[in-house]
Amino acid sequence: MSALTVLAAAKAPHIDYKGLSPLFAVGGGSLIVLMVALLPGRFVQRWLVPVLAVGALGAAIGLSIWNWETGTRTIVEGALAVDTLALSISILCYVSGIAAVLLSWRSVAMREAGSGEYLALLLGSITGMAILVSAQDLIPLFVGLELLSIPLYVLCASELRRATSLEAGLKYLVIGSVGSATLLYGLALIYGATGTTEFGGIANAIGDTVKVTDPLLLTGIALAATGLAFKASVAPFHQWTPDVYQGAPTPVTTFMAVATKAAAFGIFLRLFDEALATAQVQWGPALAALATITIVVGNVGAIGQNSMKRMLAWSGVAQAGYILAGVVVGTQLGMKATVFYLMGYLLMNVAAFAVVIARERVSEHGDGIRSLENLGAASPLLAVPMTVAMLSLAGFPATIGFIGKFYLIEATVDGNYSWLGVIIVVGSMISLVYYLRVVAVMWMTPFRIRMPELPSRRTRVRPVSGWSPEADARAQPEVALVAVLTGAAVVFFGIIPAPLFHIVHDVGTSLSSLL
Repeated sequence: MSALTVLAAAKAPHIDYKGLSPLFAVGGGSLIVLMVALLPGRFVQRWLVPVLAVGALGAAIGLSIWNWETGTRTIVEGALAVDTLALSISILCYVSGIAAVLLSWRSVAMREAGSGEYLALLLGSITGMAILVSAQDLIPLFVGLELLSIPLYVLCASELRRATSLEAGLKYLVIGSVGSATLLYGLALIYGATGTTEFGGIANAIGDTVKVTDPLLLTGIALAATGLAFKASVAPFHQWTPDVYQGAPTPVTTFMAVATKAAAFGIFLRLFDEALATAQVQWGPALAALATITIVVGNVGAIGQNSMKRMLAWSGVAQAGYILAGVVVGTQLGMKATVFYLMGYLLMNVAAFAVVIARERVSEHGDGIRSLENLGAASPLLAVPMTVAMLSLAGFPATIGFIGKFYLIEATVDGNYSWLGVIIVVGSMISLVYYLRVVAVMWMTPFRIRMPELPSRRTRVRPVSGWSPEADARAQPEVALVAVLTGAAVVFFGIIPAPLFHIVHDVGTSLSSLL
């Protein structure tokens, strides 16, 4: 009877369905996409499954906006946070996912892997990203990281008949496993030093029950930083990035370049600027040194690249150094600058990769820089977004990249890391070498005209723009749409950044411990 009495008195735990709704949309969407893909028919595979994936991501964005409010509330017994930092980074991942679906529409990878399996893995990875950036505990942090990573290992190898794609998947699996193991070891040491896995408990323990200079704690912080640096492509843990970016299907590379980096820096902010904020004096200089090395290595490595994907990979390494500067300072201004730059980084890179996808599908040079030769005359609809993206990545005025770099420099100066702001400026100057080279190839390359043979009277000739009908942006409308929209957003928010400033102002309220 006593057992029955206890069961009768027991109450079900409160479930915050509103806070969990974006995760339900993406996770549920992954299952629905996989099940619907079992239905026969070309319409299902080509149209219905991608539309359902985009619909799930659109619903997640809408539900995230519904949850948007300043301050922080926790769900799942304090394991996850629903705040503006988590929601803003999650929305970036959802937008990246929509772009990836559109860019994958005609891709070999989705055709060979199967649209259902391909998009279910993509949505599963995005679910992991949303969990990761919401984590308030070391356990969901690691669960989210693995849920993010494992689908990406498979997606990198989704072009089953191309050796470089399979190689990219294997390399990412091996290097990613090393990074995950390093991170897990570091988290275990942090738990051992502080006696808790909750971020709030860790922050309270440091300086109280455990000294800031405790060797066990500092070793754990170092290993955790190393594990996250692998995911964020921070030097010297970036060696996998150029090879994996080049070998993976380009839509997957696009998604990895923006969404994975956003999620990695989202948890960087939450772990280091919340749980480990008390030890900022110890880890700040070390991360500043990593940021400096990353900026130099990334920019110098990009100079000699002839593959656009490898060049953008090295550029992404340098950009990771810039973004890491916002984490280093450990201030509210630094967090705002980091999130703002991540927004701009998404727009700039998606625009650039969309043009690379459009050209590699029709050019004999693939993703080589020569595939962009005279693109300005042949297809201005693609050349203009690429030009805007390159100038913004370099930090030219009237682009979002300029505003973002200026914001990061302001944060470093305000946080007593003025010398790091100087490094950002120097890195931007070096980057002009390879960014302007791309612009010059598109607009200044001499164009040699080869007269085609006259077709027979029975041959129906389609209108041609550029080299061939397929080279025209109109033959890949979804890719051109992504390139044009993101390119236009780069300029719009570079001239009128106020809407993004309002967003990051709300983001600043999520970590109350920051000044």
